[in-house]
Amino acid sequence: MALNLKTLGTRSLSGAIFVVLLLGSVWYGYTSFCLFFLLVSLMGLKEFYNLSANFKLQSFNWIGLLLGLFFYLLFINWHLFLPQFSVGKIQSLVVLFPFILLVAALFTSTSQAVLSAIYTMAGLIYAVLPFTLLQSLVLTNEGEYKPHLLTGVIFLIWSNDTFAYLGGSLFGKNKMIERISPGKTWEGTIFGILMTFFISFILQRYLITFNDNRWIILGALVPVLATLGDLVESLLKRQAGVKDTGNIMPGHGGVLDRFDSLIFVTPFVYILLLAY
Repeated sequence: MALNLKTLGTRSLSGAIFVVLLLGSVWYGYTSFCLFFLLVSLMGLKEFYNLSANFKLQSFNWIGLLLGLFFYLLFINWHLFLPQFSVGKIQSLVVLFPFILLVAALFTSTSQAVLSAIYTMAGLIYAVLPFTLLQSLVLTNEGEYKPHLLTGVIFLIWSNDTFAYLGGSLFGKNKMIERISPGKTWEGTIFGILMTFFISFILQRYLITFNDNRWIILGALVPVLATLGDLVESLLKRQAGVKDTGNIMPGHGGVLDRFDSLIFVTPFVYILLLAY
């Protein structure tokens, strides 16, 4: 696959704007972090629901968006804003969401009501849950806001995306899974994984110094998971018959297109943190 300089230029410009918005929101403070990813969650959820017609379903958009908003707000550390306020056991209300959607299915005339309810719930799991789990990457056990670990994970994802694209463009020949992602090659994927693993040692030295092998594990795990996340989203789009989930970013598509890797990486990093 030849290197397309025009495409690379468009992706680079919109990507640079995206980087400023993302890192600016993350590093400005906890409030901007929460607001940014709340917006990302709801926009991604709306994109997911917009695909429902392509699957011959009718998602419960407004109920899903309201539940998505409630879902995200439940897992914010409100103690940082209101020291006397705590959601506590209220978070357990999320277990009621599937049943709320099934009740909603009773009052819709669509012939695929149950499948529509399941699809609506899938949107909450795919587009909202991962961003609620980001809280564990930015809050210490003492409840202090520290975005260093999240920043490192984001850089690993970007490293893999960038080097996989460059490697595939320059010397990619063997298609990885052509029926899902025609542009992804084994050469580019392996190059991205190797370069990202190398960069994890730099992060260990200059961003956060752990006294264990956490960065080495992340350096090996994140690029693999990021690639899988990209492939899963490509499968979703291919079965929906669309090129992008949206058009918010020239050269990158929609919110789900831009955050597909982070969506897939975050739950696994969350589990890894629990192990430590």
